[in-house]
Amino acid sequence: MAAENERKSSAVSDMGAWAMNVISSVGIIMANKQLMSSSGFAFSFATTLTGFHFALTALVGLVSNATGFSASKHVPMWELIWFSIVANVSIAAMNFSLMLNSVGFYQISKLSMIPVVCVMEWILHSKRYSKEVKVSVVVVVVGVGICTVTDVKVNAKGFVCACVAIFSSSLQQILIGSLQKKYSIGSFELLSKTAPIQALSLLVVGPFVDYLLSGKFIMNYNMSSGCFLFILLSCALAVFCNISQYLCIGRFSAVSFQVIGHMKTVCILTLGWVLFDSAMTFKNVAGMIVAIVGMVIYSWAMELEKQSNLAAKALNSVKHSLTEEEFELLKEGVETTQSKDVEHGHAKA
Repeated sequence: MAAENERKSSAVSDMGAWAMNVISSVGIIMANKQLMSSSGFAFSFATTLTGFHFALTALVGLVSNATGFSASKHVPMWELIWFSIVANVSIAAMNFSLMLNSVGFYQISKLSMIPVVCVMEWILHSKRYSKEVKVSVVVVVVGVGICTVTDVKVNAKGFVCACVAIFSSSLQQILIGSLQKKYSIGSFELLSKTAPIQALSLLVVGPFVDYLLSGKFIMNYNMSSGCFLFILLSCALAVFCNISQYLCIGRFSAVSFQVIGHMKTVCILTLGWVLFDSAMTFKNVAGMIVAIVGMVIYSWAMELEKQSNLAAKALNSVKHSLTEEEFELLKEGVETTQSKDVEHGHAKA
């Protein structure tokens, strides 16, 4: 009974982490749209704005450690600097990719992160994926591709930036999970250590990167009170977005974060249609439906994989107390039961 309650509590907290990530991510995109669009405040300094995001996140982490809400664990400085470099390269490369390529190719590059993360986890951590997981990933990629990819234009510089962005973003998400496991550190504790380094570097380099992107220097921007309030809103949402990203990757994996994270794309398209009168075509709706089906298949495949892992652990725990003949008989019985459950479309807990 206690184990069952603990599992339900874990499932609720997992859903809470995903909900926080989806809501904060969608919220920050809506806030930044008003902040950066020509019809809004025309604050076209995306890299510097990201520096502001991490500065507030670092401040929240500092206050949390000072008040004892969270504990500071040791992580070697060179690992923190290496992670921050990878993360900052990801941010800058994504911005350059969006500037140099069409929106369609930018969306394709984001979608390609899912198979890239899978391959990198296989290379770095020898992780293997079941046939069901592979199928669900393909369905999600196809669905999101149908509803987001339109014009596809690319040039040599844009292609290089997109490749750098894909590689660095994938590596960053894998590093979040591996650092948490390697040093037994919580997601918020890790974020509070990396955020100050990222904030400092982005605030120093960001204005020059933004000048290359927009041809404008932030010091020449005429700040209004409305713009300042939206920057604060964007930063506050970014704190929740950063925390939930580290939570989700720490609890699940970089691949799961990528797959379920595309639910945000569906939410953004729907909100754009409801709030901003964006065009919603049959192609958009069909792509959303395919993407949602892929996400459902992925959730089922991961649950199936989890049950298989639990069964394997149970077999390993009793293996040492049984004779070889008894163990083989038990193993055959478990495999037979699982195959029957799969035929009926479910697996027993």
